[in-house]
Amino acid sequence: MREIVIDVETTGLDPVSDGGKGERHRIVEIGAIEVVNLKPTGNIFHQYINPERSIPEDAVNIHNIDDVRVKDCPTFSDIALDFLAFIDEDAKLVAHNASFDMKFINAELAWSKRPPIEHHKVVDTLSLARKKFPGKKNTLDALCVRFGIDTKDREFHGALLDSRLLLDVYRELRLGGRQAHLGLIQNSKKTITLTGTKNRKKRLFINTEQEKQVHDNFLTHYIKNPIWKRDA
Repeated sequence: MREIVIDVETTGLDPVSDGGKGERHRIVEIGAIEVVNLKPTGNIFHQYINPERSIPEDAVNIHNIDDVRVKDCPTFSDIALDFLAFIDEDAKLVAHNASFDMKFINAELAWSKRPPIEHHKVVDTLSLARKKFPGKKNTLDALCVRFGIDTKDREFHGALLDSRLLLDVYRELRLGGRQAHLGLIQNSKKTITLTGTKNRKKRLFINTEQEKQVHDNFLTHYIKNPIWKRDA
C-alpha cells in the first residue's frame, strides 16, 4: 500500500484568521516521504514556500524559517501541480494531528483553485496514538521519547525532518517496531507446548458389559459389513 508521510510548517495556527490583522496564515514548508508497505521508497517531496506575507517572530522561533529564507522561493500556487502529482490519487496521507496540516493544505489548494483532499484519504497518527496510549501525552516529541527514536538533530521543527521522525513513529504504532516481523519468524526451531499437556497421565476408559452388548447389537442390526468389530 502506498502512503505519503507528510508535515507542514506555517506562519501561524489558522489559515482563516490572523487575529484580525487581515493576513491569512500560510504554509512556508512542506516535507513528504513516499512509503510502500511502510517502507520508504527514497522518493521525497520537499519545498520551502513563499507565503506572500511576513512570518511572525513566534513562528520563526519554532521552525527557524524567516522572511529572508523564503523571499525567493516559489508560492504554493507555483508548486501545487508538482505536489498533487507526488501525492497522487491512490495514496493516503499520514500526518500527526492531521486536522492542522490538512486545514492548511486544503486552504492553499482552494486559494490555488484546486479541489481539496478528502478526509477519508488521511491517516491521523495522533488518533492512533491516543487509542494505543489513552491518557498519555501523545505529541510527536513524546512519542519519539516513548519509542526511543533519536531526535538529537532536531533543534527546530522542520517539515522534512518531522516527516522522517513521524515515519518511525507510524511504523511503531502500526507494527510495533521499525524492524517488526509481525510475529512470524521463518525457519524457527522453537517448539510450542500447549499449557497443561506436559506429563499428563494416560486415561483409560473401560466399557461395561451392557455398553458392549449395545455396541454389538448396533453393528449386527444397523451396519452391514462394518470395518470395525469388537473381537469375540
